[in-house]
Amino acid sequence: MRLNWPWRRGARNGGGVAEAKSGRGGSFVALHMQADAAWTRRDYAALAREGFMRNPIVHRAVRLIAETASAAPWLLYEGDTELTEHPLLALLERPNPRQAGATFLEALYGHLLISGNAYVELADGGGARELHLLRPDRVAIACDGNGWPMALEYRSGAAKRLVPTGRPGEGALHLTLFHPLDDHCGFPPLEAALMALDTHNAAGRWNKALLDNSARPSGALVYAPKDGGNLTPDQFDRLKTELEEGYSGASRAGRPLLLEGGLDWKTMGLSPKDMDFIEAKHSASRDIALAFGVPPMLLGIPGDNTYANYQEANRAYYRMTVLPLVARTARELTAWLAPAFGPDLRLWFDADQIEGLAAEREALWARIGAADFLSDDEKREAVGYGSKAVRQ
Repeated sequence: MRLNWPWRRGARNGGGVAEAKSGRGGSFVALHMQADAAWTRRDYAALAREGFMRNPIVHRAVRLIAETASAAPWLLYEGDTELTEHPLLALLERPNPRQAGATFLEALYGHLLISGNAYVELADGGGARELHLLRPDRVAIACDGNGWPMALEYRSGAAKRLVPTGRPGEGALHLTLFHPLDDHCGFPPLEAALMALDTHNAAGRWNKALLDNSARPSGALVYAPKDGGNLTPDQFDRLKTELEEGYSGASRAGRPLLLEGGLDWKTMGLSPKDMDFIEAKHSASRDIALAFGVPPMLLGIPGDNTYANYQEANRAYYRMTVLPLVARTARELTAWLAPAFGPDLRLWFDADQIEGLAAEREALWARIGAADFLSDDEKREAVGYGSKAVRQ
């Protein structure tokens, strides 16, 4: 070990001459420093891979919201009159030849939940209109000289094209979730749960590695004979080979370790009980469910007794998560698509056909039906049907 401190003057450092120290120490000290945590990148591709494609809680939460929201039936009104047949309803029922309406909306809500952004392009050729989704990681927002968005720059391989945005009835629609620090792009719920996501994934990887290592924490064999001395190179190699071939791997779990004189096993890692492993995973799972607005009970996460029963949790999920998302989408589609099909058109959803709200609907009908002081038209308006006849 060559030390240069304290320096003495020499040829290169003012006359300093390096000191050479040699000796046989009786012990050594190993210093360990806690490294910074490694977090998942905050882009769409990384969140999709580490979240939706590798984490069961994220996968189920996104699918649950996207599937239930896309199943909400659409209603179209012209003024106060409900229309049962219209080209706009037909477009939403079959947006393009590859996707039906529910499949299209499921992908749209999935993009919105994972990326915070969803891009819908209206293709209008020869009088036929189609709706297509643009993958968020392939889209960049092009702004004018004043910083206002004017188009979407879509890249697919080497090809690049501009799609105008912000114009009713043409171009593309950009749906976003609120982002406090970005003027144009949305903030995904999954990014708010990024710490819980990485903790949950790391716990799974640690558990798999522990199982591969015979479900035993890491440790060290300490050789401390009474008369002193060290293992010879041959003894060290033989001991290492026996450990790797005889006691490593899940198939050798539980095999007793035979120690010769002077050898002792020292545990260097924490056991699953010491780490409170199961509770740590459940806590991370609840944080992920909280970010998406899904009651943990619906995802099978134990330890949450906030809701008295499953029915109340399901009703709260629809009221606080699904319906606001569908209503927001309905307003955005109305402002963008309705001018291309006619004036005074308004899209909404049919809450009476949502199974998750059946109990609320039955209670409302019972209260309104028992109100003798209301006329039939007043009762229809009270439950949201209106007193006017439906026009085809």
